[in-house]
Amino acid sequence: MKKGYVYILTNPRKTVFYTGATNNLGKQLFEQKNRISERLTRSYGCNELVYYEITESLEKAREREEEIKSECRIGKETLIERFNPEWKDLSGDLLAVKKR
Repeated sequence: MKKGYVYILTNPRKTVFYTGATNNLGKQLFEQKNRISERLTRSYGCNELVYYEITESLEKAREREEEIKSECRIGKETLIERFNPEWKDLSGDLLAVKKR
């Protein structure tokens, strides 16, 4: 079974969060970095990956996505800060690994 990913993107000012789920995080990041998909990410510039989880399936990722979306902003910030205290854009690390 193919793994799933749930992720949070933000804009450079960290004022907007976009939570999504996919079975191909590398492709999703490429599309969002290059403004190919998702009107919200294009409109608000949400292209910095600040959080992600790997799940056993896309179905589990979608379930987790809904859990995260139901959190208030402070809950999402806490989740991000535990995983990525410096709020670095992690997409470069993931895309670099994929290219190797």
